Amino acid sequence: MVKFKVIPVIDVLNSEAVHALKGERNSYKPLQSKLFNTSDPFNILKFFETNYKFRDFYIADLDAIINKNPNLQLLKKILRTLRINIMIDPGIVDFKDVLLFSKYNIDKLIIGLETVGSLEIIEKALSIMGKSKLIVSIDMYKEKVISNVRGLRNKNIIEITKVIEEIGIKELILLDLFRVGQKMGGIPPQYLEIQGSFEGNIYVGGGIKDYKDILNYKNLNFAGVLIATSLYDGTINIEEIKKFSTL
Repeated sequence: MVKFKVIPVIDVLNSEAVHALKGERNSYKPLQSKLFNTSDPFNILKFFETNYKFRDFYIADLDAIINKNPNLQLLKKILRTLRINIMIDPGIVDFKDVLLFSKYNIDKLIIGLETVGSLEIIEKALSIMGKSKLIVSIDMYKEKVISNVRGLRNKNIIEITKVIEEIGIKELILLDLFRVGQKMGGIPPQYLEIQGSFEGNIYVGGGIKDYKDILNYKNLNFAGVLIATSLYDGTINIEEIKKFSTL
């Protein structure tokens, strides 16, 4: 099991950081925070690195996910300038997308079930990137998996995670878009069931309410949590989580 991580989330839309809420992407607004006075993704990442020595970040490139227009210049600038690890969801659909992002020195490439076209794409990605560089995001809305992958239709989430594991994936993100931005708190029973059946590392995004939530996930041997709203609005004290995320 990897060291537990608390990973700040940067959602990028129209090339700026936005506040994600319930997966309603058309209504996302530029990010405002008590920590910083900018919605520029690069400056936010630099703020965390410079002031708090944070190491790991999750980037959801919504321009790529929604419009197939990835923020490649931003990614290049981050990788060239900052000394951080990036796990990025750039809306992988086909193998061409995998090849494009395999050229960049990112820590983890995320393949989201919301966008990927087939299980074969995941298998091909494994063949060129390896297990340590790949994470599959189990994208959900109100605990129902979002996916057009033929091999996953009519399967429940436990069956889906088993299929993903059998392909060779060792890391998952459980991401319920409905929980995003709502600070709902608690751990869905479904997540505990998945944790009990999947042998790899599981990260959770969406609904993290407070520091107690973080400790609960840690004590239950999840690999980490992805946080945005509760960090940016000051609910979670950044000093409390720094120990999970510093260089």
